[in-house]
Amino acid sequence: MLSRSSLSLSLCLVAAAGAPLAPCQAAATADDLLRKAIAEQQRGDLKSAIEDYRKALAIKPDMGEARANLGAALSAAGDLDGAIREDSRALENAPDKTGVRMNLGLAYYKKGDWQHAQQEFAKVVAARPSDVNAAMLLGYSNVKLGRAAEAVALLLPLEPGQESNMDFEYVLGYALVEAGKPEGLPRLEKSAAATHSVDAYVIAGAARLHRREFKEARADLDEALNIDPNFPGAQTLAGQARDALGDTAAALPAFEAALRQDPRDLMANLYLGTMRLKDRDLDGARPLLQTAYELAPQLPQARLQWAKLNSMTGKYAEAAAMLEELEKADPNWIDPHIELAALYYKLHRPDDGKRERDIVQQLEAKEQNQGPSR
Repeated sequence: MLSRSSLSLSLCLVAAAGAPLAPCQAAATADDLLRKAIAEQQRGDLKSAIEDYRKALAIKPDMGEARANLGAALSAAGDLDGAIREDSRALENAPDKTGVRMNLGLAYYKKGDWQHAQQEFAKVVAARPSDVNAAMLLGYSNVKLGRAAEAVALLLPLEPGQESNMDFEYVLGYALVEAGKPEGLPRLEKSAAATHSVDAYVIAGAARLHRREFKEARADLDEALNIDPNFPGAQTLAGQARDALGDTAAALPAFEAALRQDPRDLMANLYLGTMRLKDRDLDGARPLLQTAYELAPQLPQARLQWAKLNSMTGKYAEAAAMLEELEKADPNWIDPHIELAALYYKLHRPDDGKRERDIVQQLEAKEQNQGPSR
């Protein structure tokens, strides 16, 4: 970590006559290398800075500032394992252990090692309770570890005065959404609009999709695609929102784009296969639905569509067996009953077909009494 104070050089005592000069000269050389490395790091010459920090440490291994700065330089250069190694060693002698912990946490953060990042950021926040940046990093790490409620408890009291800090609003909004609190959505959308953040739009859009707020979800996801049409998962989510609004013509190209990015995208295969099945494009539907079923053989919708394809291609017994399993797993799901009502007649089982028709009528009446779901 670069020191915020000006660099001070070690002083050497004047040697008595005949005394060896090597220790004083070595210390001065290490300090000179440190000062040179700091200047190189400040102007972005990371390669030279790393070399000179290492030279300084070869002379003076317990030079805490040099080792901490070396860790920061390695992190900036993308050598995260090297940064973690040097920052961990720097904790032994660094005058500012909290600053080194911040750098160590950032190296873990960049690596995606959320467990270790969270541990280091927690120590920084304990030492600096008013450090908003450290709190944001700790909160984000907690969300990634599935501890969104802890992130909300940490960040919400810090929000007054931070409303215009879009990074803060993004992390707090993300934490609130992951904790199941819809008040995080306007924070995310405000941050996304201000910073043109594609990931904020995608998180908000996915959350609104989950809440069945399809119009708002589509707006967020369309904005995300305007910023970056290749953002992972965005095309699939946008296709789902469009399909939920009945705009099949706009949903179809989104799913096709998603499959160009990732041919094994589960939901894109499932949705596009279902669309082609509805159009009776059986040859087009088969590879898509087969991929979806292979990727998630226990997913009810994947099983339902695979059973429907089997029924439409004359594999009645196979289709019936799968639909009966779905019916047993969720007796109140109307779709398997609808399919079985027709399929049993093809299998010359009219009594079973009538029973299924009666169940369908009962479930439809129940849905009407309950009213439309959101």
